[in-house]
Amino acid sequence: MAVKTGRLTTHVLDTHLGRPAAGLIIELWNVSGEPVKLKTTMTNSDGRVDEPLLQGESLKMGIYELRFRAGEYLHGTGANLSNPPFLDVIPIRFGVSNAMQHYHVPLLLSAHGYSTYRGS
Repeated sequence: MAVKTGRLTTHVLDTHLGRPAAGLIIELWNVSGEPVKLKTTMTNSDGRVDEPLLQGESLKMGIYELRFRAGEYLHGTGANLSNPPFLDVIPIRFGVSNAMQHYHVPLLLSAHGYSTYRGS
């Protein structure tokens, strides 16, 4: 029987264009104390990252923050943005209370709004 380990994943959907947000840069920070950047990655053509952001022993209880570089992405899509754009870097701060669970933090994005939830 396989040992169950926790993991952290994300994906981004561009709700304005109605498709996955490919090429969006995401930073992962541990903000339990002094902020520490753990990883920088980019979404693939499906709006997902190619592997879990954290998994197994690297996922620990604590407070994390995903920083989605929405302004750069939206500018690249040709979206009609103000200067500066209304949305630039979108931080989503969340807690991991059980490192054995799957934490999925998706972002639904448009040029003037976003939403998130704990997915599965």
